[in-house]
Amino acid sequence: MFSIGKSVSGFPLWVIEISDKPGVEEPEPAFKFIGNVHGDEPVGRELLILLANWICDNHVKDSLARLIVENMHLHILPSMNPDGYALKRRGNANNIDLNRDFPDQFFPMNNDEEACQPETRAIMSWVRQIHFTASASLHGGALVANYPWDGTQDKRRYYYGCPDDEAFQFLASVYSRSHYNMSLSTEFQGGIINGASWYPIYGGMQDWNYIYGGCFELTLEISDDKWPSAEELPTIWEYNKMSMLNLVASLVKTGVRGRIFSSDSGRPLPGSITIKGINYTVNAGRAFADYYRLLTPGKRYEVMGSMPGYKPKSTSIWLEETATADFILDPDSALKDNTPRSICDCSYDSKAKLVLLEFLLGFHMEVCFVLIVIGALLCFLLKRRQKFTLGKHKQSPKRSVVV
Repeated sequence: MFSIGKSVSGFPLWVIEISDKPGVEEPEPAFKFIGNVHGDEPVGRELLILLANWICDNHVKDSLARLIVENMHLHILPSMNPDGYALKRRGNANNIDLNRDFPDQFFPMNNDEEACQPETRAIMSWVRQIHFTASASLHGGALVANYPWDGTQDKRRYYYGCPDDEAFQFLASVYSRSHYNMSLSTEFQGGIINGASWYPIYGGMQDWNYIYGGCFELTLEISDDKWPSAEELPTIWEYNKMSMLNLVASLVKTGVRGRIFSSDSGRPLPGSITIKGINYTVNAGRAFADYYRLLTPGKRYEVMGSMPGYKPKSTSIWLEETATADFILDPDSALKDNTPRSICDCSYDSKAKLVLLEFLLGFHMEVCFVLIVIGALLCFLLKRRQKFTLGKHKQSPKRSVVV
């Protein structure tokens, strides 16, 4: 448990991290839940606390809870707006709607981050520190799973899908169909809705996550009543429990995942992944170069891995549920002379040879001979280690490809 910042009134914004190795960076996807964005919508706050308790109590005996704990990092922020909750009003202590306080893609608003609310800045900083694959914020006042875009260029109300519209519809449907009655809605077909076709908003957290955070976020309206009685919470929890669990588990059960490596050294490359026909880029992690690309199952995709200074590679994948595609990229020869030499590069140009010769002549030949032998041995061992590392990374599990 840790705090990502403080509210206007100084309340810590506490986050619960659930994993078999909390606080440790691993090549695993990360998901975040955010509740109580609006102070007068406390149901999400209560459900997220119940979710955290349930997973911790059941991860040994329940297969779905164990899948989540052992294969990903789940972050839960029960209350983004503790000040609004204490005041029982929508906005924070400054009476600002936090779901209108993020930079917007269509209009020049909230572009000065220092002028944003401290709760908003805390979320943005958090997203930049942790590479979240997907997330959801919990709201009240309706019963529907909302997906991007949330606004339009002309502020009119109509369906306006983002580049990953199909994938978002799939994720929203995972939640809706797992819910007790959300998918049976007579108001929202299938229990899901495109935000811009429902009611456009600007400066929202959902679109900001997708554009600036590389994170697929849904806005979940989980209760028709914004502030129901305490007696109703057990029922609302039971109606939403499987939806929440299945949405989180979808990061493990669906999509394309893998890592990106360099062919000449075997080291991880923090490159990027693109899908032909979808105008969106997913960046690999900085530490392990791991990526997780959410896609709609039951289709064929052309996946391309790339990295500046390296030749891109692509592969065609039929995505039944989930697939693994590792990319081993070759350095671009056209840029080779401009790239730093490897520590094991034993070739030198004529100028380097002259410098080496002058160096050798300045010392006793026996000492030079020993140094040369030691240097050659170290170079040999390092090259051998690189080949071993690259060979190890090429070993792939079932239903995986190496490109």
